[in-house]
Amino acid sequence: MNNTSKSILIIGAGGFIGGFIAEEALRRGYRTWAGVRETTSRRYLTDKRLNFTVFDYDNPESVAETLRACAPPEGRWDYIIWNLGATKCANFRDFNLINFMYPRTFVQTLIDLDMVPEKFLYMSSLSAVGPADEKDYTPITSRTVPDPNTRYGLSKIKTETYLETLPDFPWVIFRPTGVYGPHEKDYLMMIKCIDSHFDFGVGYRRQLLTFIYVDDLVRAMFQALESPATVRRKYIISEDRAYTQKEFRSMVSKRLGRRFVIPVKLPLWAVYAASWCIEKWSLARMKTSTLNRDKYKIMKQRNWSCDISDARRDFGFDPQFPLERGIDLTVQAYLDEKAAAKGGAR
Repeated sequence: MNNTSKSILIIGAGGFIGGFIAEEALRRGYRTWAGVRETTSRRYLTDKRLNFTVFDYDNPESVAETLRACAPPEGRWDYIIWNLGATKCANFRDFNLINFMYPRTFVQTLIDLDMVPEKFLYMSSLSAVGPADEKDYTPITSRTVPDPNTRYGLSKIKTETYLETLPDFPWVIFRPTGVYGPHEKDYLMMIKCIDSHFDFGVGYRRQLLTFIYVDDLVRAMFQALESPATVRRKYIISEDRAYTQKEFRSMVSKRLGRRFVIPVKLPLWAVYAASWCIEKWSLARMKTSTLNRDKYKIMKQRNWSCDISDARRDFGFDPQFPLERGIDLTVQAYLDEKAAAKGGAR
Protein backbone atom coordinates (compact mmCIF):
# COMPACT_ATOMS: atom_id res chain seq x y z
CA MET A 1 0.00 0.00 0.00
CA ASN A 2 1.39 3.42 -0.98
CA ASN A 3 0.90 6.06 1.70
CA THR A 4 3.28 8.78 0.48
CA SER A 5 0.75 11.42 1.47
CA LYS A 6 0.41 10.08 5.02
CA SER A 7 2.61 11.03 7.97
CA ILE A 8 3.23 9.10 11.17
CA LEU A 9 4.99 9.84 14.46
CA ILE A 10 6.22 6.84 16.47
CA ILE A 11 6.72 7.63 20.15
CA GLY A 12 9.14 5.15 21.67
CA ALA A 13 10.74 4.29 18.35
CA GLY A 14 14.03 3.17 19.87
CA GLY A 15 12.76 0.11 21.72
CA PHE A 16 12.44 -3.51 20.62
CA ILE A 17 9.07 -3.01 18.93
CA GLY A 18 9.74 0.56 17.82
CA GLY A 19 12.37 -0.37 15.27
CA PHE A 20 9.97 -2.79 13.60
CA ILE A 21 7.21 -0.14 13.55
CA ALA A 22 9.51 2.35 11.84
CA GLU A 23 10.61 -0.24 9.29
CA GLU A 24 7.01 -1.15 8.43
CA ALA A 25 5.96 2.52 8.18
CA LEU A 26 8.73 3.20 5.67
CA ARG A 27 7.91 0.03 3.76
CA ARG A 28 4.32 1.25 3.41
CA GLY A 29 5.46 4.63 2.12
CA TYR A 30 4.69 6.77 5.17
CA ARG A 31 6.61 9.94 5.91
CA THR A 32 7.97 8.70 9.21
CA TRP A 33 9.08 10.53 12.35
CA ALA A 34 10.87 8.58 15.09
CA GLY A 35 10.20 10.00 18.56
CA VAL A 36 13.16 9.28 20.84
CA ARG A 37 14.92 10.60 23.93
CA GLU A 38 18.35 12.19 23.74
CA THR A 39 19.84 9.02 25.28
CA THR A 40 17.88 6.53 23.17
CA SER A 41 19.89 3.99 21.22
CA ARG A 42 19.37 4.27 17.46
CA ARG A 43 20.85 0.87 16.74
CA TYR A 44 17.74 -0.30 14.88
CA LEU A 45 16.86 3.11 13.41
CA THR A 46 19.44 3.48 10.67
CA ASP A 47 17.27 4.24 7.64
CA LYS A 48 18.14 7.71 6.32
CA ARG A 49 14.50 8.40 5.48
CA LEU A 50 13.63 8.64 9.18
CA ASN A 51 12.99 12.06 10.70
CA PHE A 52 14.18 12.04 14.32
CA THR A 53 12.23 13.97 16.94
CA VAL A 54 13.92 14.22 20.34
CA PHE A 55 11.55 14.63 23.31
CA ASP A 56 12.10 15.51 26.96
CA TYR A 57 8.99 13.92 28.45
CA ASP A 58 9.76 15.31 31.90
CA ASN A 59 9.27 18.86 30.60
CA PRO A 60 5.75 19.59 29.25
CA GLU A 61 6.83 22.93 27.79
CA SER A 62 9.67 21.23 25.94
CA VAL A 63 7.26 18.60 24.58
CA ALA A 64 5.05 21.38 23.19
CA GLU A 65 8.02 23.19 21.63
CA THR A 66 9.27 19.98 20.03
CA LEU A 67 5.86 19.16 18.57
CA ARG A 68 5.55 22.64 17.06
CA ALA A 69 9.09 22.59 15.67
CA CYS A 70 9.03 19.10 14.18
CA ALA A 71 5.48 18.81 12.85
CA PRO A 72 5.02 18.06 9.14
CA PRO A 73 4.19 20.99 6.84
CA GLU A 74 0.45 20.47 7.23
CA GLY A 75 0.78 21.12 10.97
CA ARG A 76 -0.03 17.68 12.40
CA TRP A 77 0.67 14.01 11.86
CA ASP A 78 -1.99 11.81 10.32
CA TYR A 79 -1.22 9.01 12.76
CA ILE A 80 0.62 8.75 16.06
CA ILE A 81 1.62 5.47 17.71
CA TRP A 82 2.43 5.68 21.42
CA ASN A 83 4.85 2.81 21.95
CA LEU A 84 6.78 4.33 24.86
CA GLY A 85 6.50 2.46 28.14
CA ALA A 86 8.32 0.90 31.06
CA THR A 87 7.88 -2.84 31.70
CA LYS A 88 10.19 -2.89 34.72
CA CYS A 89 11.32 -0.11 37.06
CA ALA A 90 13.71 0.12 40.00
CA ASN A 91 11.11 2.26 41.75
CA PHE A 92 7.50 1.19 41.16
CA ARG A 93 6.40 4.85 41.20
CA ASP A 94 8.12 5.22 37.84
CA PHE A 95 5.43 3.03 36.28
CA ASN A 96 2.93 5.78 37.00
CA LEU A 97 5.29 8.47 35.71
CA ILE A 98 6.28 6.78 32.45
CA ASN A 99 3.16 4.77 31.61
CA PHE A 100 0.54 7.29 32.72
CA MET A 101 1.87 10.81 33.29
CA TYR A 102 3.95 10.94 30.10
CA PRO A 103 1.15 9.91 27.70
CA ARG A 104 -1.42 12.03 29.52
CA THR A 105 0.78 15.13 29.23
CA PHE A 106 1.55 14.36 25.59
CA VAL A 107 -2.09 13.88 24.60
CA GLN A 108 -3.19 17.02 26.43
CA THR A 109 -0.47 18.94 24.62
CA LEU A 110 -1.73 17.65 21.28
CA ILE A 111 -5.20 18.90 22.17
CA ASP A 112 -3.93 22.29 23.36
CA LEU A 113 -1.90 22.78 20.16
CA ASP A 114 -4.76 21.64 17.91
CA MET A 115 -2.55 18.82 16.64
CA VAL A 116 -4.84 15.85 17.28
CA PRO A 117 -4.10 13.20 14.63
CA GLU A 118 -6.56 11.22 12.57
CA LYS A 119 -5.82 8.28 14.89
CA PHE A 120 -3.76 7.82 18.05
CA LEU A 121 -2.81 4.19 18.69
CA TYR A 122 -1.92 3.51 22.31
CA MET A 123 0.11 0.39 23.07
CA SER A 124 -1.30 -0.95 26.32
CA SER A 125 -0.86 -4.52 27.56
CA LEU A 126 -2.80 -7.65 28.38
CA SER A 127 -1.64 -6.99 31.96
CA ALA A 128 -4.09 -4.08 32.01
CA VAL A 129 -6.85 -6.70 32.22
CA GLY A 130 -5.35 -8.61 35.13
CA PRO A 131 -5.86 -12.28 36.07
CA ALA A 132 -8.32 -14.21 33.91
CA ASP A 133 -10.57 -17.19 34.62
CA GLU A 134 -8.31 -19.88 36.10
CA LYS A 135 -11.07 -22.40 36.71
CA ASP A 136 -12.58 -22.94 33.25
CA TYR A 137 -9.79 -21.08 31.39
CA THR A 138 -12.22 -18.84 29.51
CA PRO A 139 -10.28 -16.71 26.99
CA ILE A 140 -9.79 -12.99 27.70
CA THR A 141 -11.84 -10.75 25.41
CA SER A 142 -11.99 -7.01 24.77
CA ARG A 143 -15.09 -6.97 26.99
CA THR A 144 -13.45 -8.65 29.98
CA VAL A 145 -13.73 -6.28 32.95
CA PRO A 146 -10.20 -5.14 33.85
CA ASP A 147 -8.88 -5.84 37.34
CA PRO A 148 -5.09 -5.44 37.10
CA ASN A 149 -3.07 -6.85 39.99
CA THR A 150 0.33 -5.37 39.08
CA ARG A 151 1.64 -1.82 39.22
CA TYR A 152 2.55 -2.13 35.57
CA GLY A 153 -0.96 -3.20 34.61
CA LEU A 154 -2.51 -0.49 36.77
CA SER A 155 -0.44 2.22 35.07
CA LYS A 156 -1.64 0.97 31.68
CA ILE A 157 -5.32 0.87 32.60
CA LYS A 158 -5.07 4.40 34.01
CA THR A 159 -3.97 5.67 30.62
CA GLU A 160 -6.70 3.70 28.87
CA THR A 161 -9.27 5.23 31.21
CA TYR A 162 -7.89 8.72 30.64
CA LEU A 163 -8.20 8.34 26.87
CA GLU A 164 -11.79 7.15 27.25
CA THR A 165 -12.68 10.33 29.14
CA LEU A 166 -11.64 12.56 26.23
CA PRO A 167 -14.65 13.38 24.06
CA ASP A 168 -14.06 12.78 20.36
CA PHE A 169 -10.36 11.94 20.79
CA PRO A 170 -9.61 9.28 18.10
CA TRP A 171 -7.82 6.66 20.16
CA VAL A 172 -7.26 3.00 19.33
CA ILE A 173 -6.02 0.76 22.13
CA PHE A 174 -4.00 -2.41 21.66
CA ARG A 175 -3.59 -4.96 24.45
CA PRO A 176 -0.94 -7.34 23.13
CA THR A 177 0.02 -10.52 24.90
CA GLY A 178 3.70 -11.50 25.21
CA VAL A 179 5.57 -10.02 22.24
CA TYR A 180 8.66 -11.88 21.04
CA GLY A 181 11.09 -11.79 18.16
CA PRO A 182 14.67 -10.75 17.36
CA HIS A 183 16.11 -8.14 19.78
CA GLU A 184 13.58 -8.89 22.56
CA LYS A 185 15.17 -9.53 25.97
CA ASP A 186 12.83 -11.49 28.29
CA TYR A 187 12.10 -14.43 25.99
CA LEU A 188 15.76 -14.38 25.02
CA MET A 189 16.54 -15.28 28.65
CA MET A 190 14.27 -18.32 28.34
CA ILE A 191 15.96 -19.34 25.09
CA LYS A 192 19.39 -19.03 26.71
CA CYS A 193 18.29 -21.22 29.63
CA ILE A 194 17.06 -23.93 27.26
CA ASP A 195 20.30 -23.60 25.31
CA SER A 196 21.99 -24.39 28.64
CA HIS A 197 19.79 -27.53 28.98
CA PHE A 198 17.40 -26.11 31.61
CA ASP A 199 13.84 -24.81 31.40
CA PHE A 200 12.43 -23.08 34.47
CA GLY A 201 8.70 -22.96 35.09
CA VAL A 202 6.64 -21.51 37.94
CA GLY A 203 3.88 -23.31 39.80
CA TYR A 204 2.42 -26.77 39.34
CA ARG A 205 -1.08 -25.98 38.07
CA ARG A 206 -1.89 -25.98 34.36
CA GLN A 207 -0.82 -22.79 32.61
CA LEU A 208 -1.87 -21.56 29.16
CA LEU A 209 0.50 -19.10 27.48
CA THR A 210 -0.09 -16.88 24.45
CA PHE A 211 2.37 -15.13 22.18
CA ILE A 212 2.48 -12.65 19.32
CA TYR A 213 5.41 -12.38 16.95
CA VAL A 214 6.58 -8.80 16.52
CA ASP A 215 5.90 -8.69 12.77
CA ASP A 216 2.29 -9.77 13.32
CA LEU A 217 1.82 -7.10 15.99
CA VAL A 218 3.26 -4.33 13.82
CA ARG A 219 1.19 -5.39 10.82
CA ALA A 220 -1.90 -5.27 13.01
CA MET A 221 -1.05 -1.70 14.05
CA PHE A 222 -1.13 -0.45 10.48
CA GLN A 223 -4.20 -2.47 9.61
CA ALA A 224 -5.99 -0.82 12.54
CA LEU A 225 -4.77 2.66 11.61
CA GLU A 226 -5.91 2.23 8.02
CA SER A 227 -9.32 0.77 8.89
CA PRO A 228 -12.33 3.09 9.38
CA ALA A 229 -13.88 0.76 11.98
CA THR A 230 -11.33 1.04 14.80
CA VAL A 231 -11.75 4.52 16.31
CA ARG A 232 -12.32 4.41 20.10
CA ARG A 233 -12.10 0.63 20.22
CA LYS A 234 -9.85 -1.76 22.18
CA TYR A 235 -8.26 -4.88 20.77
CA ILE A 236 -6.50 -7.90 22.19
CA ILE A 237 -3.60 -8.85 19.94
CA SER A 238 -2.38 -12.43 20.13
CA GLU A 239 -1.91 -15.54 18.13
CA ASP A 240 -5.27 -17.32 18.06
CA ARG A 241 -4.26 -20.26 20.23
CA ALA A 242 -2.57 -20.93 23.57
CA TYR A 243 0.43 -23.10 24.37
CA THR A 244 1.86 -24.91 27.37
CA GLN A 245 5.37 -24.36 28.71
CA LYS A 246 6.21 -27.86 27.49
CA GLU A 247 5.22 -26.97 23.93
CA PHE A 248 7.33 -23.80 24.04
CA ARG A 249 10.30 -25.73 25.44
CA SER A 250 9.94 -28.43 22.78
CA MET A 251 9.96 -25.92 19.93
CA VAL A 252 12.97 -24.00 21.24
CA SER A 253 15.02 -27.11 22.10
CA LYS A 254 14.28 -28.62 18.68
CA ARG A 255 15.43 -25.44 16.92
CA LEU A 256 18.56 -25.26 19.09
CA GLY A 257 19.32 -28.94 18.56
CA ARG A 258 19.17 -29.60 22.31
CA ARG A 259 17.91 -33.15 22.82
CA PHE A 260 18.37 -33.11 26.58
CA VAL A 261 16.62 -30.26 28.46
CA ILE A 262 15.74 -30.55 32.14
CA PRO A 263 12.37 -28.99 33.04
CA VAL A 264 12.53 -27.43 36.52
CA LYS A 265 9.27 -26.51 38.25
CA LEU A 266 9.70 -23.93 41.00
CA PRO A 267 7.07 -23.63 43.77
CA LEU A 268 5.27 -20.29 43.92
CA TRP A 269 6.42 -19.57 47.47
CA ALA A 270 10.06 -19.92 46.45
CA VAL A 271 9.64 -17.65 43.43
CA TYR A 272 7.86 -15.04 45.57
CA ALA A 273 10.66 -15.10 48.15
CA ALA A 274 13.29 -14.71 45.45
CA SER A 275 11.29 -11.91 43.81
CA TRP A 276 11.01 -10.00 47.08
CA CYS A 277 14.73 -10.28 47.84
CA ILE A 278 15.88 -9.36 44.34
CA GLU A 279 13.46 -6.43 44.19
CA LYS A 280 14.75 -4.98 47.47
CA TRP A 281 18.36 -5.47 46.45
CA SER A 282 17.75 -3.80 43.09
CA LEU A 283 15.95 -0.88 44.74
CA ALA A 284 18.89 -0.35 47.09
CA ARG A 285 21.16 -0.11 44.04
CA MET A 286 18.53 1.83 42.01
CA LYS A 287 18.74 -0.67 39.19
CA THR A 288 15.92 -2.47 37.41
CA SER A 289 15.56 -6.22 37.80
CA THR A 290 13.81 -8.76 35.60
CA LEU A 291 12.49 -10.57 38.67
CA ASN A 292 10.34 -8.61 41.15
CA ARG A 293 6.93 -8.87 42.81
CA ASP A 294 5.17 -7.50 39.73
CA LYS A 295 6.86 -10.09 37.54
CA TYR A 296 5.99 -12.79 40.07
CA LYS A 297 2.27 -12.01 39.72
CA ILE A 298 2.58 -12.20 35.94
CA MET A 299 4.37 -15.56 36.10
CA LYS A 300 1.82 -16.82 38.64
CA GLN A 301 -1.10 -16.16 36.31
CA ARG A 302 -2.35 -19.44 34.84
CA ASN A 303 -4.61 -18.31 31.98
CA TRP A 304 -3.34 -16.06 29.19
CA SER A 305 -5.60 -17.43 26.45
CA CYS A 306 -7.14 -14.76 24.21
CA ASP A 307 -10.13 -14.12 21.97
CA ILE A 308 -9.08 -11.98 18.98
CA SER A 309 -12.42 -12.03 17.13
CA ASP A 310 -12.90 -8.23 17.39
CA ALA A 311 -9.60 -7.59 15.61
CA ARG A 312 -10.49 -10.15 12.95
CA ARG A 313 -13.85 -8.49 12.38
CA ASP A 314 -12.75 -4.85 12.33
CA PHE A 315 -9.49 -4.94 10.41
CA GLY A 316 -8.95 -8.48 9.21
CA PHE A 317 -6.28 -9.40 11.74
CA ASP A 318 -4.85 -12.79 10.85
CA PRO A 319 -1.55 -13.77 12.53
CA GLN A 320 0.92 -15.12 9.99
CA PHE A 321 3.51 -16.39 12.47
CA PRO A 322 2.43 -19.40 14.53
CA LEU A 323 4.75 -19.93 17.49
CA GLU A 324 6.89 -22.57 15.81
CA ARG A 325 7.65 -20.30 12.85
CA GLY A 326 8.31 -17.31 15.10
CA ILE A 327 10.59 -19.39 17.33
CA ASP A 328 12.58 -20.50 14.28
CA LEU A 329 13.28 -16.87 13.35
CA THR A 330 13.94 -15.73 16.92
CA VAL A 331 16.31 -18.59 17.73
CA GLN A 332 18.13 -18.08 14.43
CA ALA A 333 18.71 -14.42 15.32
CA TYR A 334 20.01 -15.54 18.73
CA LEU A 335 22.36 -18.08 17.15
CA ASP A 336 23.62 -15.49 14.65
CA GLU A 337 24.42 -13.03 17.44
CA LYS A 338 26.03 -15.81 19.48
CA ALA A 339 28.23 -16.77 16.53
CA ALA A 340 29.12 -13.13 15.89
CA ALA A 341 30.08 -12.65 19.54
CA LYS A 342 32.33 -15.72 19.43
CA GLY A 343 33.91 -14.49 16.23
CA GLY A 344 34.57 -11.07 17.75
CA ALA A 345 36.16 -12.65 20.83
CA ARG A 346 38.83 -14.42 18.87
